[in-house]
Amino acid sequence: MTKPLTLDRLTLLDVRNVERLELAPARHLNVIAGNNGQGKTSVLEAIYALATSRSFRTAKLTELVRHGADTARVGGRFAEHWPSGILDRSQTFELTRRGKRSLTLDGLEPTSLTDYATRSPVVVFEPKQLGLTTGPSAERRTLLDRVTLFTHPEAAAHRARYGRALKERQALLADRYRDRSKELDAYEAILAEHGARLTAIRALAVEELRETILEAFGRIAAPELRLEVRYEAGGSSDRDAAQRELAEARQADAQRKRASFGPHRDDLDLRLDGHEARVVASQGQHRALTLALKSAELSTIARARGVQPILLLDDVSSELDADRTAALFEHLALTESQIFLTTTRRDLIVSARLDAERADFVVEQGVLRRVT
Repeated sequence: MTKPLTLDRLTLLDVRNVERLELAPARHLNVIAGNNGQGKTSVLEAIYALATSRSFRTAKLTELVRHGADTARVGGRFAEHWPSGILDRSQTFELTRRGKRSLTLDGLEPTSLTDYATRSPVVVFEPKQLGLTTGPSAERRTLLDRVTLFTHPEAAAHRARYGRALKERQALLADRYRDRSKELDAYEAILAEHGARLTAIRALAVEELRETILEAFGRIAAPELRLEVRYEAGGSSDRDAAQRELAEARQADAQRKRASFGPHRDDLDLRLDGHEARVVASQGQHRALTLALKSAELSTIARARGVQPILLLDDVSSELDADRTAALFEHLALTESQIFLTTTRRDLIVSARLDAERADFVVEQGVLRRVT
């Protein structure tokens, strides 16, 4: 059985439009309300950066540094609640305007970014993540890779080696003036080895996610909708077969300027009543489906890590009607996760099961205050 993970204290300094902020969260539900542009999402982004060393809003981390400041800093204390007692730790995330990032665990530098990013797991849902069901396959591969970071950590090394070899192979294919067949043989052997392992791991990840996706979608979406979830492999888990496919595709891949075979083309196939969800789903159904994917991500990571990840929900009810919003919060009430949720409509966040351990806050121009 998984145990709760909580963020018991959070401090921000010069993050986005927040000059200084301190937060003592509730154990279960934390509602952060305010108008758009006041800093609600910046609080969630800071929690995510503290836990993972990254941002869910931008690839340019320096955007986190407040205009006019030299360094953004986030500090916090996490606690794992085990039967034998509480295991707590402090974490800090610092980022200079020049992009230098510094991390600490209990005052010490972590052994690796992976070690840091898996200590205090968080799962985030924000509006742009509708791309999980509406956008290109890269979004869904990223979801699988976040899960495998916890369930099969060796996948990260296979993915990195595969990515480097893929670039080298494409560069060799672009050289039309020399015979590069021996070098291509070598790189395709590397691609086949690591690609096959990555394909097998992602297939397992989909199996681990599927049941929870279906269960969560059944709770959040209209009950008559039938959802199917399948792994659509772009490569093969058979190393020899993968190497043959790559060799046969050299000429075509040189013309396309990209590889036509391999796990870089993987997808998570989602179908509603037998049709591609990407094509037929309404906006509200996409939102419900994305929430189901995130719920499954949370549950799968919890089983692998042994603690319930913290859940960050940004403007989650904006595309759901009142009935679906109520169904969502009844579903959330079943989780042991600590929840941080932003909204422009605090009155919509109603759940008797969650209210017992709830705190409400309002953010105005980067200043946070607790309300009753």
